Amino acid sequence: MAALASSLIRQKRAVKEEQTSRPVASKRKPLPKSNKSLCQKQILVLISKVRLCGARRKRTEKRPEPQLKGIVTRLHCRHGFDLQILPDGSVEGTRDENSPFSQFNLIPVGLRIVAIQGMQAGLYLAMNSEGYLYTSEHFTPECKFKECVFENYYVTYSSLLYRQSQSGRSWYIGINRDGQVMKGNRVKKTKGAAHFLPKVIEVAMYKEPSMHELVEQSSPRKTSDPPSPHNSRRDPTKLDAS
Repeated sequence: MAALASSLIRQKRAVKEEQTSRPVASKRKPLPKSNKSLCQKQILVLISKVRLCGARRKRTEKRPEPQLKGIVTRLHCRHGFDLQILPDGSVEGTRDENSPFSQFNLIPVGLRIVAIQGMQAGLYLAMNSEGYLYTSEHFTPECKFKECVFENYYVTYSSLLYRQSQSGRSWYIGINRDGQVMKGNRVKKTKGAAHFLPKVIEVAMYKEPSMHELVEQSSPRKTSDPPSPHNSRRDPTKLDAS
């Protein structure tokens, strides 16, 4: 009896060891059933690809350049003329209030400092070391003018670079009673020739003008008081030397 009992015990132990040694099969979780058809799944895949391409393009796009808020305006002189720049580069006054050549881009380039660019001609107004007004295709230091508000809302524009060496008096843009532009060193701040009333047409956004060094081949046109009989756009320094 003892031998039979021990054999039964050994058999039970062997059965338990076989059960514990067998690997337990992992139960698979049932996948959630999708109600979407195959066509709908393909459409979703395409949409995800399009979004991914759009995001990549946005990353590669360049940031917009900084913009300056300026105005399109006419500069009406107290003597009854509007300043204008003609396509040949000449600067003069006109009584035609609807002249397309009297529209200017007034672009801020510093604290109360502006660049004056003719809209039609695309040329910048500048003043050289002799006080002559001329036009330049490029924006240079001589194209900078200081803007100051005078009495009765009139505005004066003076050269940022040049002034009287002894007294320190500024040189101003001016139009005489005959509609001719004057030398800056002959224009006085208190006279009507230097007083301009900006007639704002619209507010516009501009790119910051790039600075160019003064070069002799820039072919500006000299204007003086009285005007030269020849309206060629030549360098004022070369004209003075001749």
